[in-house]
Amino acid sequence: MNTDAPPAAARARFSPEEVERYARHLVLPEIGGPGQQKLKKASMLVVGAGGLGAPVLLYLAAAGVGRLVVVDDDEVSLSNLQRQVIHATAAVGRPKTESAAAFVAALNPHVAFEGVAARLTADNAMELVAGVDVVIDGSDNFATRYLVSDACALAGRPLVTAALGRFDATVTTLRPHEKGPDGTPNPTYRCLFPEPPPAGTVPSCAEAGILGALAGVAGSLVALEAIRAVVGFGEGLVGRLLMIDTLSMRFETLDYGWDPDNPITGANPTVTDLSAHRR
Repeated sequence: MNTDAPPAAARARFSPEEVERYARHLVLPEIGGPGQQKLKKASMLVVGAGGLGAPVLLYLAAAGVGRLVVVDDDEVSLSNLQRQVIHATAAVGRPKTESAAAFVAALNPHVAFEGVAARLTADNAMELVAGVDVVIDGSDNFATRYLVSDACALAGRPLVTAALGRFDATVTTLRPHEKGPDGTPNPTYRCLFPEPPPAGTVPSCAEAGILGALAGVAGSLVALEAIRAVVGFGEGLVGRLLMIDTLSMRFETLDYGWDPDNPITGANPTVTDLSAHRR
């Protein structure tokens, strides 16, 4: 008996090539044919095709997410290649959206790719966020993180967001448009981080450096959370901040909850659109 063989019901809904491609998902009871079909029908927005976005795109494309939209206005540079694993040396100087499109097409031709060679702004964020099922924030600055999280909260879209340090990273999932088991609203990004740090207090990646493999670890976990958001298995990171410290090789989680004083989904919301992000 071949225990790796997908069930007949799953085989009937996929082409023979897809059955073989996704065979290891199809035999997982937590995913199976229904879960893989959800992934095939899903659309996701990835903000940034860099250190976090690169491994995210790799695993989402491999997993068979039906449509990937990537917004990034940067070009591939040689210093990116230490951690941005979907870009090759030959891609240096090309827009990251073009390089990412070529990588995804080569890895999985069943995935539709849309590249937006622009920055995410208050003018385009709502349209991009509202047009997908799940949003992944792989940006490298606080202004974009707050913009993405506010847009997702307003549009009612799940957000998986992460941040990288030199040897550390954090990952969490936000679903503030939904309530938890106890009926309390799920927290927003502003419940976790009410205010961004003062400008200049957090050095950039170019200034501080970063362990390349760390981006792969965090990006893989972000992809896992995005897949979970569609398929719905296990216990995710809603209301929990996963903290990764590769110097001590520790993984810890911090629970956080809804703050009724938060300005977007609190008791008296003051953020009702993205106008504040146009400053």
